[in-house]
Amino acid sequence: MLNKIFGVISLGCDKNRVDAERLMGEIVRRGCTITDDIRRAQIIVVNTCAFLSAAREESINAVLEANAERGGALEKIVVTGCLPQKFIKELYPALTEADVFLGVEDVSELFPALERAYAGERVNAVGCGRAVGAKRYVSTPPHLKYLKIADGCFNHCTYCLIPKIRGRYVSYPMEELVEEARSLGETQELTLVAQDTTRYGEDGGKNLFAVLIRRLSALENIRHIRLLYCYPEAIGDDLIAELKNNPKLLKYLDIPLQHSEDSILKRMGRRGSRAEYLTLFKKLRAAVPEIAIRSTFIAGFPGETEEEHKALLSFLEEANLENCGFFAYSREPDTPAYNLSGQVHPSTKKRWVRELYERQAQISAAKLQKFAGRTLSVLCDGIDEERQCFVGRAYFQAYEIDGNTFFTAPKAEEGKIYKVHIDRAETYDLIGHTVEE
Repeated sequence: MLNKIFGVISLGCDKNRVDAERLMGEIVRRGCTITDDIRRAQIIVVNTCAFLSAAREESINAVLEANAERGGALEKIVVTGCLPQKFIKELYPALTEADVFLGVEDVSELFPALERAYAGERVNAVGCGRAVGAKRYVSTPPHLKYLKIADGCFNHCTYCLIPKIRGRYVSYPMEELVEEARSLGETQELTLVAQDTTRYGEDGGKNLFAVLIRRLSALENIRHIRLLYCYPEAIGDDLIAELKNNPKLLKYLDIPLQHSEDSILKRMGRRGSRAEYLTLFKKLRAAVPEIAIRSTFIAGFPGETEEEHKALLSFLEEANLENCGFFAYSREPDTPAYNLSGQVHPSTKKRWVRELYERQAQISAAKLQKFAGRTLSVLCDGIDEERQCFVGRAYFQAYEIDGNTFFTAPKAEEGKIYKVHIDRAETYDLIGHTVEE
């Protein structure tokens, strides 16, 4: 397998990105090359997502598009990740374009499976390998890295396939996470991810999320830490204290709520309530006045009424969040919600999503207006070719999730922090220029 050229296509979330980085780390460790030009690749690895039907379709299309490279440099296609992990029985006989199938943890099996494929075998190695100890090949800008602290989930929301794809929640050993974070080198922003970051340690009997944050904060190579996927019912006083007192922890929380109305939350299998969510936001803002909170919501869950949709619109006004993502409910086979009565018409779901985005756009724009005329610390992510200026993010802007801060400067370096005077605010973005320190 030495001297082979690999192309890697990774689909889905940032958690999937970390899985792909482990595969790429194994590729580099074996002495092979990774190319960004898929036409040069002798082996194409497609790291798939299977969370929603649209994601599964995108994954299949990516494999078919990769297969179109046959006749050129391409020799083998590897399909890995969530899609084969969950649907290998259907996938193996149908997706004949693939030479090798691997699951979400099968890093160690990549090269043995390829050896078999080059010997003429079509290989199903799902569940045969392991990812423990796999070194990563970081695919993000050098100053920005992700740390996946757990896999799986035990929340069992009725619309979600994750527990059936990834299994029960498993926290990665703390010492291994600390060592992995140390091995990532100089990092301006380390983003912690998992299906539910706030449950870290609970599979062992005790929540250790705040302890892990403190251990990571003690590393000299880590400048700032950002938290994603923090479930509301697990945000306790110890985490709030870290947000208040830990200078390395960015004053930012991503809290997926999915809805505001109690009847829908109950049908979703969610544990919170509208009143509890609003109380949590009040508590967070009292302890950390500058905190930025974003969330995600599902529109058109089975049984949702026009009145409940309007109640969610009013909740957005009351919650006054910095940013939100909205998604139409996707009816997924093998989930409890699939068989619920009251399925909402697709056109209604589409309208509700549009109305939710319109309402949140007004809220987000109003919140950004308060920064006009102020000077903010902005982490430079590079150059925006379209706007012909530098692009970066303030603490309330997560990478590839929230808006950006675009700024002009005599010069700026990727990964450095600059003082930027904000000249104006748009709906989700800020526009400004650097000022002297």
